Amino acid sequence: MSRLGRGDRADSLAGFRPKGKEEEEVPAGLLKAARKSGQLNLSGRALTKVPQSVYRVNEEAQQNVSFGASDRWWEQTELTKLLLSSNQITEISEEIRLLPALATLDLHDNQLNTLHSAIGELQELQTLRLSHNQLSSLPVEVCALRNLRSLTLQQNLLENLPEELGQLENLTELDVSNNRLTDLPQSLGRLSGLQKISLSHNKLSCLPDCLSQLTNVKLLDCSNNQLSDVPASLAHMLSLEQLYLRHNRLQRLPQLHAPALKELYLGNNQVGVLEAEQLECLKAISVLELRDNKIKGVPEQMNLLHTLTRLDLTNNDISSLPASLSLLPNLKVLLVEGNPLRGIRRDLLTKGTNELLKYLRGRVKEEPESSDDPPTAMTFPSQGKINVHSIKTLGVLDYSDMQADSIPDELFLAAEGQNVVTANFSKNKLTSIPPRLLQLRSSLTELNLGFNRLDHCSAEVCGLLQLTHLDLRNNQLKDLPPDMENLTKLRCIILSYNRFKSFPEVLYQLSSMETVLIANNQVSGVDPARLARLQHLSTLDLSNNDLLSIPPELGLCTSLRSLSLQGNPFRTPRAAIITKGTDAVLEYLRSRIPA
Repeated sequence: MSRLGRGDRADSLAGFRPKGKEEEEVPAGLLKAARKSGQLNLSGRALTKVPQSVYRVNEEAQQNVSFGASDRWWEQTELTKLLLSSNQITEISEEIRLLPALATLDLHDNQLNTLHSAIGELQELQTLRLSHNQLSSLPVEVCALRNLRSLTLQQNLLENLPEELGQLENLTELDVSNNRLTDLPQSLGRLSGLQKISLSHNKLSCLPDCLSQLTNVKLLDCSNNQLSDVPASLAHMLSLEQLYLRHNRLQRLPQLHAPALKELYLGNNQVGVLEAEQLECLKAISVLELRDNKIKGVPEQMNLLHTLTRLDLTNNDISSLPASLSLLPNLKVLLVEGNPLRGIRRDLLTKGTNELLKYLRGRVKEEPESSDDPPTAMTFPSQGKINVHSIKTLGVLDYSDMQADSIPDELFLAAEGQNVVTANFSKNKLTSIPPRLLQLRSSLTELNLGFNRLDHCSAEVCGLLQLTHLDLRNNQLKDLPPDMENLTKLRCIILSYNRFKSFPEVLYQLSSMETVLIANNQVSGVDPARLARLQHLSTLDLSNNDLLSIPPELGLCTSLRSLSLQGNPFRTPRAAIITKGTDAVLEYLRSRIPA
C-alpha cells in the first residue's frame, strides 16, 4: 500500500513532458536495469556532473508501480552499487543522500576537488574509491562511514588526513599513495581491522609509533618517501608479511623482529652495511631486495636466513661474496649484476644463480662425501644427466652445456608436479624454444636460453606469466614478439650478442622492467621519452651497438643507476665523459636539452 500511496503523488503527465538534457545522458534502459539489479555503471561516459535521474533512481523505482511483466514493483530494488569512474565530474551534489543503500561508490579518475558533506549519510557504504582526483582535503564526514571497508585516495593533492580517521573501525584497506602527506594522524592506530596500507609517493620523513598497534596489517608500502629511519616498534605488527621501503633515505637495514615478515624491499636507498644482528631478526624472510644501495660487503652470517628464496644485491659496491651463501637451503635466485666483484670470472656471473651457487659451494671446506652415498642424478636413454635432487629440493631444472639440439621429454617428466622456479637450457644447439616449457608456467620465474641458435622467440615464452628474469644472450634473434607484453612481472632481460637492429618495441611496454642488457647488437637508436616511462629501469647496457648519436632526452631517465654506452660510433658525449660514469653522462645529456 505504501508503494501505491507514493505512486498517487507522481506527476500524471510526466510521461508526456520532453526530457531535459541531463536525463538524456543516461539511457532509460540502463536506469530500468539498475532498478532491478541495484547496480548502475556509468564509467567512461564523459559526464561533467551526475545526472538528476541517477540521484532519483530509487524514487523512480517506488513510483513506477506496475504489475506488468517488465516492471513488476516487487522486483524493484534500491541502488547499492554506483560506478562513475573515468568521467569529468567536478562535484557531487547533496542529493547523494537520496541513495542511502549504496555499498559501493566509485568516483576514481574524475576532477573532484571537494566532496559534499552529505556523503557522510551513506551509512551502508563499504567501498569508496576517490583516486585520481584533485582533492586537497578529506571531509571529516567521510570518517562517519562506520561500515567502510575500503578507502582509496591515491593520486590526489592531500596534505593531511583528519584525526577523525580513527573512527573507521571496519576499514581493512587504506590507500593514500601519490599525495603530499608529510605526517599521519595518531588515530590511525585505532584502525585495528586494517590489513593493507599504502603510503607510497608522499613526503613522509618518519613513521608514527601508532602503526605498531595495527596487528592485522599484512602489507605496508612506504616506498618513495623521505624516510631516514624505521621505528623498531613496527616489530609489534605481528601479521606484517610484506614491507616496501624502496626509494627512501635509509642508511641501514631496519632491525625488525617482525615474526611473520616474508618480503622486505629496500631497493634504491643508501644502505652501506649489512650487520649480523639485523639479519638475525628476519626469521621468516623469503624475499630480500637490497638492489641499488651502497653495500660494500655481505656478512658470513647470511646463512642464518634459512627461509630465503630470493636475494637481490644488484648495483651495489660489493667486491666479494661469502661462500656461506651457497649453504642457504632454499635460495633459488641470487642477483649480483652491477657489482665490482673480484675473484669471480665474469662469464660465471652470466650463467645464472645455479652456477654461481655451485661455484661458491666449491669454496666451502667440507668433509669429502662418502663413496657409499647414492648418486643424485639419473641417466635416461637420451644419455643426458638429469639432476632429480636439484629439481625436487631447489626447484632448478638444469640441462645446460649439453650441446643438444632438443630437450629430452624425460626432463619435463621429471619436473611434473614439482615447483620449478629456474630452468637453464643454455649452451646447447636449440633452434626453437621447447613447447613443453608451458607446463612450468605456474611457477617458473627464471629462464636461461643463452648460447643457443634461436632465430625467433616463440609464443611459449609469452605464456610464462610468472617470469621475472629471461636470458637470451648469444643467439640469432632480430626481434621479440608483441605478446611478450603479457609478462608483466619481467624485471630483467639479457639480449646481448644477437642481431637486433632496433630496440625491441615490446620492451617499452613492460613497466616492471629494471634491467635491460642489449650490448653487442646493431641497435641504431632508442626512444628516450618511452624509456623515461619505465620508472623502475635502473640498468641499461647499450654498449657496442650502432648508435650514431645519443639523444639528450635520455638524460631525463633519472631512474638509471647504470648506463653503458661505450663502443658506439657517436661523437658526443666524449670518451672522457663516458669514463666518469652514469651520473656524469646523464648530467651532460640533460645540459644538452634545448631550452
